[in-house]
Amino acid sequence: MQAMNLPPMQTLPVDIVRQGVLQEYERNPWPKTPVARVEDKLIDGPGGALPIRIYTPKGTGPFPILMYFHGGGWVICNIETHDSICRDLCSGASCVVISVEYRLAPEHKFPAAPDDCLAATRWAGANASSIGGDPQRIVVSGDSAGGNLAAVTTFRIRDEGGPDLRGQALIYPATTHYSRPTRSHAENGDGYLLTHAAMAWFMDHYLRDFADAQNEHACPLLARDLRGLPPAFVITAEFDPLRDEGLQYAERLRAAGVPVRFSNYDGMIHGFYGSPLYPQGAQAIAETCAWMQSFER
Repeated sequence: MQAMNLPPMQTLPVDIVRQGVLQEYERNPWPKTPVARVEDKLIDGPGGALPIRIYTPKGTGPFPILMYFHGGGWVICNIETHDSICRDLCSGASCVVISVEYRLAPEHKFPAAPDDCLAATRWAGANASSIGGDPQRIVVSGDSAGGNLAAVTTFRIRDEGGPDLRGQALIYPATTHYSRPTRSHAENGDGYLLTHAAMAWFMDHYLRDFADAQNEHACPLLARDLRGLPPAFVITAEFDPLRDEGLQYAERLRAAGVPVRFSNYDGMIHGFYGSPLYPQGAQAIAETCAWMQSFER
């Protein structure tokens, strides 16, 4: 990646960054694990039609349901860029995966994305039987910005209503604002793909103003009360600016009485999850699937 000598993300317009990410994905597509069925669907969302993609595993349901909220700093990426991850989770955990095309910033700033994710999770609970899923076994998950959205969805459902959740899988989640940097932001803020400057670029596009940075629905590490949330599986990477905020959130969940499984992947950078470039990418998917299978009964 360094040899490609690409300009820093934060120096480019949003549409150019989005185009570059999609072109890179098309040039180097990740392997597509076969599943029984893939269906694109539009559901009613708070901002209008909300696209989702439903992956159904082989076998006989009802299956657990895994809501998946893609990463990309709330600004880039989409259902297509995370198709391979969703297929691997669907097959490996034998679960229905619902990937959500939530609205992106800066066109749709906070709280559009968490509102969409909450609406999609409620839809899954109300329509589980029609997609071969079990409404009693719904897990929310996501990577990076998607991990942020999954965490926020858990306490919004607790506080505002929705289907009971069986678990939350948070993959190197963004849990705080870049103005409150952790040690890992200082150690890994440059040279490891995701940079501190890029996180500032993402969050400045996502949030309406600095007041939003004080909102627990934007920065779940600020949540006043994490009691009563579903069991969590948190993954972090050693050379990731977000490493310590993921660990801190896991520790806060555990202190609130939430069962937590935590895995830090040594030697890895942000974005390794599910990546064919690293054997640890497949290992992290397999660990997530094993954790998911604990909810099959």
